[in-house]
Amino acid sequence: MSVAVTDRTGRPGPLWVVPALAFFALFALLPLVLVVYLSLTSWDAVGDPEFIGLGNWSRAFGDGELAHSLKLSAVLTVMGWAMQTPIALGLGVWTAGLQRSRAAVAAILFVPWILSGAAVALIFQTLMNPNFGLPVLGDLDLLGHPGRALLAVALVTTWQFVPLHTLIYQSGARQIPKVLYDAATIDGATRFQQLYKITIPQLRNTIVTSSVLMIVGAMTYFETVLILTHGGPGDATAVLPFRMYSQGFEAFEMGYASAIAVGLVLIGTALSLLIVRVSGYGKMRSTLEGL
Repeated sequence: MSVAVTDRTGRPGPLWVVPALAFFALFALLPLVLVVYLSLTSWDAVGDPEFIGLGNWSRAFGDGELAHSLKLSAVLTVMGWAMQTPIALGLGVWTAGLQRSRAAVAAILFVPWILSGAAVALIFQTLMNPNFGLPVLGDLDLLGHPGRALLAVALVTTWQFVPLHTLIYQSGARQIPKVLYDAATIDGATRFQQLYKITIPQLRNTIVTSSVLMIVGAMTYFETVLILTHGGPGDATAVLPFRMYSQGFEAFEMGYASAIAVGLVLIGTALSLLIVRVSGYGKMRSTLEGL
């Protein structure tokens, strides 16, 4: 007996979504449910989890080190967004043009994106080494100075993720009708005025999308911090994901680490919803409307 996969109009029916839902449930919802359960237990990853209710959560709200990690994650997120957005926006608009060298330069710009986070961290760990790294960085000792280490992490992640957001802005910029620029040129608008009056307003949806990815992504930086600084010097770069790792795999407090993980999910979700709400993204209409 065959199962219909299309409706009366011949369009794909609801059965088409079953594989995607099954995949999402198995690899996203189920692990999340298990982590939520573990956050309510005390577990050393060896014996059986012992249910302790909201004990881990009570500890988290009174944990000064966790509050410090939350602050570091917030600072890193703001720095990352402030660095990546203008660079990615500028490069995205430029690579959307018709310059003769655009394709070659774009290919080079996208190289960092295809490298793994571990490889990028190892490369910059060597480059920033005060003994045998780049001579111009020797006196700065970015990784060994508590006040500069977080900046070093932000610089590395910016180098790594700008290509992705450049591609997003490039795609958005190519959707802007050329007639708008032609009309602005006839009216005598300069390139800066066209950027400010046409390009940026037309990319408002793209800016919101890119910002959500940047902010949520910044809250999950882990391998870069682990390899580049291991949370140091001291706890200068012990952001929330690293704190979760250290509590779970160094202190063997898997229950507490799970509570931190659930907290990260809640923070990321709240930030995403806040950005969408404040920006009015859900009510935005097509920028091509009326053309």
